[in-house]
Amino acid sequence: MHFDSRTQAALREVGLDGEQIREASDLVAEAVAADADALATFFDSETIYSDMELAHSSDEIQQHIVDHVDLYTHGASMRGYLQFDSWGVPIEGGRVLSEEVVELTFGPTVHDRVRFARDADAL
Repeated sequence: MHFDSRTQAALREVGLDGEQIREASDLVAEAVAADADALATFFDSETIYSDMELAHSSDEIQQHIVDHVDLYTHGASMRGYLQFDSWGVPIEGGRVLSEEVVELTFGPTVHDRVRFARDADAL
């Protein structure tokens, strides 16, 4: 079960039984795994663009060379690491916004949500 106790209680209060809550939990885990797969495919591109604020750049759009992305899921959680050509950052979540744009939530060193696109004009 991937819902915390408060969420489970709220779901029971609106009429779901234990089996329905387990089914909903499984659907959430499947959706997170599908998003992780879609994000991994998105980052197969060598060059991507982002709206990330970088200390050494005044540009609104950044260009990045992607080395690799490593994502794993557990229930409703998605974690991983995005490695660029010369630096990397922990991933604490992500979602597909459209076919052209995705968003990652970064952990330490960045602590921000950043949108990425294969085409700078999509941002």
